[in-house]
Amino acid sequence: MHSESPIKRRPSRKIWVGSVPVGGDAPIAVQSMTNTETCDVAATVAQIRRLEDAGADIVRVSVPDMDAAEAFGQIKQQVNVPLVADIHFDYRIALRVAELGVDCLRINPGNIGREDRVRAVVDAARDKNIPIRIGVNAGSLEKDLQKKYGEPTPEALLESAMRHVDYLDKLDFQNFKVSVKASDVFMAVSAYRLLAKQIEQPLHLGITEAGGLRSGTVKSAVGLGMLLAEGIGDTIRISLAADPVEEIKVGFDILKSLRLRSRGINFIACPSCSRQNFDVVKTMNDLEGRLEDLLVPLDVAVIGCVVNGPGEAKEAHVGLTGGTPNNLVYIDGKPAQKLTNENLVDELEQLIRRKAAEKMEADAAVIARS
Repeated sequence: MHSESPIKRRPSRKIWVGSVPVGGDAPIAVQSMTNTETCDVAATVAQIRRLEDAGADIVRVSVPDMDAAEAFGQIKQQVNVPLVADIHFDYRIALRVAELGVDCLRINPGNIGREDRVRAVVDAARDKNIPIRIGVNAGSLEKDLQKKYGEPTPEALLESAMRHVDYLDKLDFQNFKVSVKASDVFMAVSAYRLLAKQIEQPLHLGITEAGGLRSGTVKSAVGLGMLLAEGIGDTIRISLAADPVEEIKVGFDILKSLRLRSRGINFIACPSCSRQNFDVVKTMNDLEGRLEDLLVPLDVAVIGCVVNGPGEAKEAHVGLTGGTPNNLVYIDGKPAQKLTNENLVDELEQLIRRKAAEKMEADAAVIARS
C-alpha cells in the first residue's frame, strides 16, 4: 500500500490522441504498434483487440501505401482504442487517413518532401484537430546531418527534431508531440534530456529496436527509467521483437515500478531460497498467469519464509508469508487466514479476487462521492 510517486513531471502542453490525453496532468500513456499486414484487416483488428484487452491506451499502425490507407479506414471502424497512422514519404496517404478518422499522424516532415506537401498535411490535421507526432530516429537522420556530425549523436537527433518543430511553428501548428529514439540507451537519454529543455510539447519515449523480449525489456527499463525518474516523458512505447501485447505489459510494469501508473497487480515476491516453506517460483508463475485479467491496482506480496515475510506482507493489500506448519495470509496488514500448501494457489487466488472486488467497490464509492 505504497504512497504516490515522488517524481515531479516535466510541465508540458496537453494534446489529445482521440479520447486519450497526452501531456499536461494526464497519466503517462502506454502504446504499442501492430506487426500484422495492415491490408489483412481481420488479423490487424484481432491484434488491436488483444492490445486493447492488455490495456493499450494508443495503438500505431503502419500505413505504407494507399491500399493500406483504405484498410486502415476499415480497421478504425472496428476498434475502440485511438489509432496512430505511421506514414513515410507519400503525403497523400496522410491526407487519406485524415479523411478516414485517424487519431494521430506519425510523420517526419523531412521525408514528406516539398513545403507545399507538408503544408497540405498540416492543414488537414488542423482542420480535423488531429495531432502529429514528429518521429526522429537515429537510424534515419537526414543526409546533411549525417555529414555534419559524422555519426548519430544526441545533438544530431536534437537538431533534426528542432528542424521539424520549427517548421510546424512556422505553420502555426502546436498540436504535436516529439520522439528522438535511438537503440543506444545513452544516446536516446541524452537526446530526450536536450529536447525536454527546448519545447513545451509532450514527449513520446522509446528505445528503438531495443531487442528481444528479455534484453529489450531490460534496455527499455533502464533507458526509460532514467528519463521517467527525472519527470521526462508523457507517452511510452516499448520496442520489442516479440508479441506486441508484451510491449504493453512491460510498459505498465515500468510505470508501476516508478508509481507513475497503477493498473493491475503489483507483485512483491522473494527470489526464494532454501528457507522457503512453499514453492515461491511456481506460485508466482501460476498467480501471474491466472490474474492477468485483474485491472484494479493491488499490491500482493508472496514471500517464502518468516524472515522478511511478515514485514512485506503487512505492507501489501494481500500478503502471503511462508510458515511452519501453515502459511499465513495478511489482508490490509492484519493476519487473516492460514493456508496449507495443498491448495495454496487456488485459495490465494480466491482471496486476491475477493480483495480486488472490495477495492474496486470502495474506489467507485469514493469517485461517486467526489
